[in-house]
Amino acid sequence: MPKGTGWRFSLIGIFVLLSFLFLTPTLVSKLPGWWGGLFPQDKIHLGLDLQGGTHLVMEVETQKAVEGSLDLVATDLEDTLTSKNLHFKRIARSGSDKVSLLLYEKGTAEAVQKLIKDKYPSYEQSPTFDEGGFVAFTLSMNAKDAQDRKDKAVQQALETIRNRIDQFGVSEPTIQREGINHIVVQLPGIKDPQRAIELIGRTARLEFKMVREDISPSSGTIPDDAELLKEKTTDPATGAVTEIPIVVQKKSMITGDLLTDAQVRIDSQFNQPYVGIEFNNLGAKLFDQVTAANVGKRFAIVLDNNIHSAPVIRERISGGSAQISGSFTEKSAADLAIVLRAGALPAPVKIIQNVTVGPSLGQDSINKGLYAGLIGVLLVVAFMAVYYKLAGLIADLGMVLNILYLMGALAALGATLTLPGIAAIVLLVGMSVDSNVIIFERIREELKLGKTPKAALDAGYDKAFLTIVDSHVTTLITAAVLFQFGTGPVKGFAVSLSLGVIINLFTALVGTKVIFDTLMHKGTAKTMSI
Repeated sequence: MPKGTGWRFSLIGIFVLLSFLFLTPTLVSKLPGWWGGLFPQDKIHLGLDLQGGTHLVMEVETQKAVEGSLDLVATDLEDTLTSKNLHFKRIARSGSDKVSLLLYEKGTAEAVQKLIKDKYPSYEQSPTFDEGGFVAFTLSMNAKDAQDRKDKAVQQALETIRNRIDQFGVSEPTIQREGINHIVVQLPGIKDPQRAIELIGRTARLEFKMVREDISPSSGTIPDDAELLKEKTTDPATGAVTEIPIVVQKKSMITGDLLTDAQVRIDSQFNQPYVGIEFNNLGAKLFDQVTAANVGKRFAIVLDNNIHSAPVIRERISGGSAQISGSFTEKSAADLAIVLRAGALPAPVKIIQNVTVGPSLGQDSINKGLYAGLIGVLLVVAFMAVYYKLAGLIADLGMVLNILYLMGALAALGATLTLPGIAAIVLLVGMSVDSNVIIFERIREELKLGKTPKAALDAGYDKAFLTIVDSHVTTLITAAVLFQFGTGPVKGFAVSLSLGVIINLFTALVGTKVIFDTLMHKGTAKTMSI
């Protein structure tokens, strides 16, 4: 064996062994008990287009997040002015981008404007104007802050959706932002797509509001500080839905932001599921204060502007625990607990694209991809063997190593294989021998110049080195751009292409070269089968 080839053969062997080791969980459906935690557990996952599932494109209604921020500002100003004995007629959000303030006198308006400037320095105030004998002005968020709030709303929605899907139990989901306000969700292998869609898209804003017993729902005139909501009940026997209108205070006493946990429990008396919730320290304190101050009154539990229940507060409730009851099944109660634990979406989302891929289509894609790959490999093997003879067979061996290493790397990374990923593997079959074609043509040129086979071999590899590296680096840059800006299937193509390019550099410049060196190590060969 020529000097310097031992470590190269060892490296090739180690990579072969590692590739088979990482591919074992993918190739073997049930691993033996002794495999244990010492050996790799990850396998190559199949993407949405190969195993079926649901592809969603969701749009975050970011303007609603801005409106929500302005609602909070309005509520905060109400509490602040009340605590400072600054009297006002009305403070409420006006339209989608302003908070309007209606005050009794000019002096109060000036004091309020100064207070707002100190508390909300980035907000823009309009000059005061007369409105029916009252002093009025508006408060608006500046354009930069509004855009920041919209951007954060999309980021928060992304994290919330990811948390919900993780708790729902979908394996290998793809959740990523696309564009300014879109989120792409891919759920491969999902069995109940409609339930998942409902779970993902729920805003899940939980609020506790006092019921206004002094206002009849049928009165037709609801004051500005109240609103008309409906309590929906479902008859378990007939499935009939009944809606009961209830007037509640518009201002929330407690919100779901203060929750720490939500779990499904079963009522021992009626054997009905309900959702038990736990508040953090601040929430527990507020819940204790609210229930202590309103014993004998009704307390509406509102989720996404629908009343789940409106029980009477029988006694002060300490400890920070409460329950949400209603016409729940175990599945609907479990879904509610998931969205409450994961947190509310900062803004509503609407599904603008919903595509379901059947598993049979996925299996058909796998079969066609495998057939295409097999045919491509056989054609390349035959061409190289006929055109380049023994050297072509060595290049074919390098191609086999290339594919083996690539599949092992995908398994080691727990990568998701998509149909475009299979296309990238088929493309790399051609790329793997293309590098050797460049080398072989260089060797032929050297042989024509009268050099010995050993000298021609070394010169061919040396002169082709920079050309091969340049071509692979430019391909790698292209793959990086595809990965950065592409969606799920395109990313799958980019991952397979990137790994293949890196591995091909090794097999073309080290793998095949060491075989040639071994065959010609004495340097006395008169001819070369190329």
